[in-house]
Amino acid sequence: MGELLKKNRTRLITLAVLAFMFVTAVQGMETKDWVITVLRGLSVGAITFLVASGFSLILGLMNILNLAHGEMFMIGAYVGWTVYVRPDTFVDVIAPLAFLAVGLILMPLWRVLLGRLNVSARVAQVWPWVGLVVALLILAATFVKFPIAIWDAEVYAESPTTYALGMSQGLATVPEAAVFEGISPFVAIVGTLLGSIVLAVSLVGLSQREQTAVSGTYINKGPIIGAALVLLVGLAAFWGNNALTEYLYNMNTTGRFFLSMLVAVLGGGVLGMLIETTLVRPLYERHTYQILLTLGLSFIGIEVVRAIWGRPEFTMPKPDLFAAGGGDCPATSIGGWLANNCSTILLFDGRVRTYNEIFIIFVGVVVLVAIWLLLQQTRIGMIIRAGVQDSEMVEALGINVQRVFTFVFSLGVGLAALGGVLAAPSIGLSPAMGTRLLLLALIALAIGGLTSFPGAAAGAVLVGLMQQFIIKYGQIGINIPFMAEPFKPSPPLVPASTVLLMVIILLVLPNGLFGRSE
Repeated sequence: MGELLKKNRTRLITLAVLAFMFVTAVQGMETKDWVITVLRGLSVGAITFLVASGFSLILGLMNILNLAHGEMFMIGAYVGWTVYVRPDTFVDVIAPLAFLAVGLILMPLWRVLLGRLNVSARVAQVWPWVGLVVALLILAATFVKFPIAIWDAEVYAESPTTYALGMSQGLATVPEAAVFEGISPFVAIVGTLLGSIVLAVSLVGLSQREQTAVSGTYINKGPIIGAALVLLVGLAAFWGNNALTEYLYNMNTTGRFFLSMLVAVLGGGVLGMLIETTLVRPLYERHTYQILLTLGLSFIGIEVVRAIWGRPEFTMPKPDLFAAGGGDCPATSIGGWLANNCSTILLFDGRVRTYNEIFIIFVGVVVLVAIWLLLQQTRIGMIIRAGVQDSEMVEALGINVQRVFTFVFSLGVGLAALGGVLAAPSIGLSPAMGTRLLLLALIALAIGGLTSFPGAAAGAVLVGLMQQFIIKYGQIGINIPFMAEPFKPSPPLVPASTVLLMVIILLVLPNGLFGRSE
């Protein structure tokens, strides 16, 4: 015990100083003020943690600095908004995306089949590019012809801002359904499936151009079963489009919000899987190119969002469970909140927002516990923790490290997407939201330790608390000796305070609070 205390003496002293600063900070406030401030800090910390934890897992296991992680947070927010506010658009895109995914899911099958073919080196260098062009031409003639009911970001009356405002005022209506024009549904479905297969085969051919050995001879049934299930989902969504759309519009907004959370997480996971397998995997040993690639993806993500949802900021209405006011609100207990769907609850005579300061914190704690259990109590978690320490040793044990890499990358992006859809009702949506959160997450990771999962949680909480206490003292002021008036920190000091905290901690602990020495 004595040796352990001596080894961690600096860390323990730093934590004690931080605890003393926190106790000192609350002394100048009324109970209701510091309780609300702490809850708001934990809320900001929970959102930051969802981004920072995924970033930390990817960096720790794969040694990849994913600079597009903030944009994954942003995309999760916009996807969640679409499912929540415009479920008809969500339903319309299910079928074409499912048909497009069928061929891509079968890529392991195409890899085995192509490996069995004896193709000359010259032909192998040319045919994948020809197939890629053919696939894009087929998809341009079929995939893009699927009718999708969508807003018009250039027209205010039909923009996302107007639809969000209408929903918040209870005036949401089901828009007119889109129909096929210039092409039959059968041709669109068959053409998209064919284009998907040609695209997948071409991508496999491109990846095998430099390989002379067969990459595998066993045909796994998993991709075939998965492709069949996805095809059935696409056909069901296509033929049941109107019924599903009507059902979602008639669903309680609370249920639809939880559905948007699920879709955002799954969509983020799939997006992460595609990015890792197609773009990141060929650059494992080229770290500079990884940084340039992810930086480029961040700019692409921002421009895609601007092209689809527009440039203006807009809001995501809170679900019914957190939106009621007047009458028996604010609630005086958790039961009263759940019974009356109050937007606020009284705590120490202060009003606490049930969504921002209770629900977001609750989800953050659930995710923290779930990921901790995954890392500590499961086989995949053991592999991840071992890989963070020594990935070469894990690969030498015969474990499929690439599959673990894909899972971790998908998990990290899924966590960021969850953070985005959670943050949308509290901070709104804008193309710049991902960049701001990524910067906050990086500061939190530097404080807690870049590759430490507990450090991501601790750093996120410290960043959130620091910001909210500075904001609060900007309102009430800080009594400083020899000053006639209380000092009130200006708004620019809010982000500066977190950077200052990071600098001080790194001067004392260069690897962060819970980081390990390299």
